[in-house]
Amino acid sequence: MKFEKSIMAAAVISIVIPLVFIYRGGSWIWYMIFPLWVLAVLFLGYAQIRRSTSRHHDAVVRSLEQTAIRTLNHHRHDWMNDLQILYGYIKLGKSDKAVQCVERIKEQMAVESKIAKLGIPSLIFYLQSFRSTSSNMELDVHVDDQMTLINNLSQEEGANLAVAVIQTIRAYQYSGKSSRGESRKLLLSLHEEGTELIVRFEEEGSHGDPELLRQQIYNVVQGKKMKAEQIDPTQASFELRVPCGA
Repeated sequence: MKFEKSIMAAAVISIVIPLVFIYRGGSWIWYMIFPLWVLAVLFLGYAQIRRSTSRHHDAVVRSLEQTAIRTLNHHRHDWMNDLQILYGYIKLGKSDKAVQCVERIKEQMAVESKIAKLGIPSLIFYLQSFRSTSSNMELDVHVDDQMTLINNLSQEEGANLAVAVIQTIRAYQYSGKSSRGESRKLLLSLHEEGTELIVRFEEEGSHGDPELLRQQIYNVVQGKKMKAEQIDPTQASFELRVPCGA
């Protein structure tokens, strides 16, 4: 990468060469060489940008593929654990425990289904892959029944909402560290209230630096068609209020 940048810098600087000959009253041929020289430098720059863009695209694709694989493996591992527990209850004849296990699996599947119906791909992918990419916080998601955002928000508004939710979750993650042996848990809920979409964040356990968290969340919504409100000044609880259905 550094070598390519050095070559590009040298190519740009080399444009001075024909200019020097032209300035000194050199042969008319330098007037013909100069535009060709500039075109060659521009072509070299374009080719380098294409290569750089291609490498960046490939890196993004590989990262997404790796995240998807980790997510699938994580879900497969969870399913195997649930099936082993269920099989154990059935084998021991504990029908009441088996029923409870099935109900818990059904509840988790219902949550995953509601997330999948939100209609914003980047937000869906982030929420469903969170457990496989984060180890310092547990995310508990609650979505109102039949909620879908794709019909209430434009594509731009949906993208802004996804960015705001992701950045807010990260603000909670990095605003403080949990005590030794203590598990941090963030409750995320989405529901509609009149003509507004409400995204609520409530943290259980250690709250880290509340002032830093508040400032980061307010920074998240700057320039976006939404506002952030702190629910309780004594707790790490915030709401993002987004106009929708207009």
